[in-house]
Amino acid sequence: MTIGRTISRLGLATALLVAVSPGAFAQSSILNASYDVSRELYKEINPAFVASWKKSSGGDIEVKQAHGGSTKQAQAVAEGLEADVVTLNQPTDLDFLVSKGAVASDWRTKFPNGAAPYTTTTVFLVRKGNPKGIADWDDLVKSGTSVVIPNPKTSGNGRYTYLAAWGYAVDKLGSDEKAREFVAKLFANVPVFDGGGRGATTSFTQRAIGDVLVTFENEAALIKAEVDGQNFDVVYPSLSVEAAPPIAIVDTVVAKRKTADVAKAYLDFLYSDDAQKIIAKHHFRPRNEAVLKEANLPAIKTFSVEDKLGPWATVQKTHFADGGVYDQITTKQN
Repeated sequence: MTIGRTISRLGLATALLVAVSPGAFAQSSILNASYDVSRELYKEINPAFVASWKKSSGGDIEVKQAHGGSTKQAQAVAEGLEADVVTLNQPTDLDFLVSKGAVASDWRTKFPNGAAPYTTTTVFLVRKGNPKGIADWDDLVKSGTSVVIPNPKTSGNGRYTYLAAWGYAVDKLGSDEKAREFVAKLFANVPVFDGGGRGATTSFTQRAIGDVLVTFENEAALIKAEVDGQNFDVVYPSLSVEAAPPIAIVDTVVAKRKTADVAKAYLDFLYSDDAQKIIAKHHFRPRNEAVLKEANLPAIKTFSVEDKLGPWATVQKTHFADGGVYDQITTKQN
């Protein structure tokens, strides 16, 4: 199978709501609105939950899935997409839904680990043999290096890349002013901004754009291990950001659809041993320490956004709000 056909097939899920039990007439259903590169994870999580729900309740359930850039998904839910749960990749997207009255303000306390059942981090995917010799963030700001990153305005994946580079630059260069210059150089090397992580993957792998794709670890591993390992290598930078994708029940929807019990059971299931093993299988970092150890994922030094850069709300306003630092550094380039 060619990489083009494989990536195209994966991309079909953007437009489809994937039913867990195709052709079955479920007695009830829920919809999970999730971020762009979690498709394969939930394709396996959902049928496992269906079986678990059947065993515990005796009832049938259909799980539907919608994917897109994390911020785009949050906006869609705010505008009427009737998702019973959201599994996005950035706290600010859930806080946005809080501001719209869709999600409880204390969503972080509703589930363990700050309502994040796993973590991931940002890594580099390079072309086979790493012809540009890319080893760390400094190599991404060099003249002549083309970097593929999804748009930080619509994609949590792209936002985490921006923040990972910023944190690295602060550590190495010693100031926010120098970090700003560093990140500006990095984004000047980005030839195209896709709306989400999977679109960026398509640009890099199928359209042959760029020397390096900066993306979540699970997406890089998927391409390397399951799509086209012959043509790409994964590079782990010396420092990256820890991403803890958060989950929440959409209270306004479950109240309307009377699905609160099954929605909570679905999100609780993500912390079960069975789900944690599936999470590890898809190259995410599970919260279950035993499962994480068995996964044997490469060691990488990471920082949290809150510890290094401050509260998410402040980071969002400073860097990604209209007229913020990101807009300023990219406007100057145009």
